[in-house]
Amino acid sequence: MGPAFERFAKKSPVAVMTRALMERALAAEGLDELFEQTAERQYVKQLLFSSMVNLMAAVVCGVHPSVRKAHQAMREQLPVSLAAVYDKLNRTELRTTEALVSYSADRLRPVLEAVVGTVEPWLAGYRIKVLDGNHLAATERRLEVLRGCAAGPLPGQSLVVLEPETGLAVQMVGCEDGHAQERSLLDPVLASVSSRDVYVADRNFCTLGFLLGVAQREGFFIIRQHAQLPIESAGTLRQRGRTESGRLFEQRITLRQGERTLSARRIVIGLDTPTRDGVTEIAILTNLPVHDASAAIVADLYHRRWTIESLFARVERNLASELSTLAYPGAALFAFGVALAASNVFAVVHAAMMVAQKQQPDPKLANMPLSDFAIVEAARTVYDGLSIALEDDVWDEFQTLPPAWMANQLLGWANNVCWQSFRKTTRGPKTPTERTRFKNTPHVSTSRLLEGTSTHES
Repeated sequence: MGPAFERFAKKSPVAVMTRALMERALAAEGLDELFEQTAERQYVKQLLFSSMVNLMAAVVCGVHPSVRKAHQAMREQLPVSLAAVYDKLNRTELRTTEALVSYSADRLRPVLEAVVGTVEPWLAGYRIKVLDGNHLAATERRLEVLRGCAAGPLPGQSLVVLEPETGLAVQMVGCEDGHAQERSLLDPVLASVSSRDVYVADRNFCTLGFLLGVAQREGFFIIRQHAQLPIESAGTLRQRGRTESGRLFEQRITLRQGERTLSARRIVIGLDTPTRDGVTEIAILTNLPVHDASAAIVADLYHRRWTIESLFARVERNLASELSTLAYPGAALFAFGVALAASNVFAVVHAAMMVAQKQQPDPKLANMPLSDFAIVEAARTVYDGLSIALEDDVWDEFQTLPPAWMANQLLGWANNVCWQSFRKTTRGPKTPTERTRFKNTPHVSTSRLLEGTSTHES
C-alpha cells in the first residue's frame, strides 16, 4: 500500500479502519445501482447518488460542519452548484434512504462476523431484532411556509430495527409526517419478518395486527402489553419466581382478530419499586415456546431492549444525524439514514477494537470500556489528512476484499491502537449542593473568591 499508507495505519489505525469500511459499505458503484433499483421519481443527470451519500457522510461524521462546506471541499467530485445539491437532497425518496440503511448492514455483516467469529446470540436458535421509533428534532424555519410558524417544525420520523448481537441497524422505515402515529409505519416491518425472528418492542407497537402478523410469518415477539389491547381469554396467573425488579408471574392468553386466533403467554412483573409514573406492574406478551424461553428469560430480553435507545443516543451524540438546517423532510430523513449507515461502520470498527483489546496481556487494558465518542473523533480528525496524502484509488480494493481478509486487515490495524486514548470516562452521581451564598447578588468575581476578598459585582 506504500509507506504513507503504512504510517497512517500505524499512527491512526482507527481512521484507516473507518475509511476502509466506509469504502466497503458505501462503494460508489453499488450505491448508484441501488439508486437505479429504488428511485421512482428522481433520475441521474450530472450528480450521482453515490456522490450525495459521500457528501452527507462527511457532514454527519463531522468532517465538514455543513452541506455548504462539504460542497466547497468536494467540488471536484460534485460538478454542480450548491443549489443543485440542495435540490437533489430535498427530493430524495424515502425508498432510497431506507434501502441505503439495509444495504450498508448487508455489506458489513460478513466482515463483522469474520472479525468476531461466532456471535453470541441473545437467545439460542433465534434472531433478536429490537424495534423502536425516532422523531427527528425540529428544524430551522428556512422554508417560506415555516416563516410565521411559532411551533417547532418537525421534518419527519422513522422506525428502526436493530440487531443487538451485531449492533447493526438493519432496517429503517421513514415517514415525512412528523405527527403520524408510529403504528401506521408497521406494515414494512411486518413484511420483512422471517422465520425465527424475535421482535422486541415497547407497548406502542402492541397491536393485534402486528402480533398476529408476526406469528403468521413464523416469527416471534416480546412486546409490552398495551392497556387497550383486547384479550379473548386468559388462564390462571401463576408465580414463576423473581427477577431483579420484582416478582414474576405467567399466564396463558388467547388473542383474536377476525378469524385469526393466537395462543400466547403473558408475563407479569410485580415491581418492588413503582416507576416514575406510578406503575407497579409490567405485562409482557410473547409467543415464544416455554422450553426455549422461560418467563425469566423473556423478562430479561425485554429489559435489554434499551440497546436501541443506546443506538439512538450514540448516533445523536457522536454523529450529526439531525441537521437543523435541512427543513425538507426528504433531506432530513436522508441525513438520518446516512447517519445510521455510518453507525454501522463504527459498529464494525468497535467490534474489531474489542477483539484486539481482549488480547492485551494487561487485564486493565483488556477490560477497559471504550469511548464511542473517542472512536468517532479519531476518524473525524484524520479524515482530511487521509484524503490529501492518499489517492482515492488506494481504497478501491476494500470494496471487494473477501470478508476474512478484510477482518485480518482490521485486526492487524487494531493492534496498533493506543488504548489509553480510547478509555471511556466514567464518574459517579453528582452530590447535590445547596447554594446559599450571594443569593441576592447577580454576579461574583472568581478571582476575588480565590483571593478571599470582596466578591460583589454590579
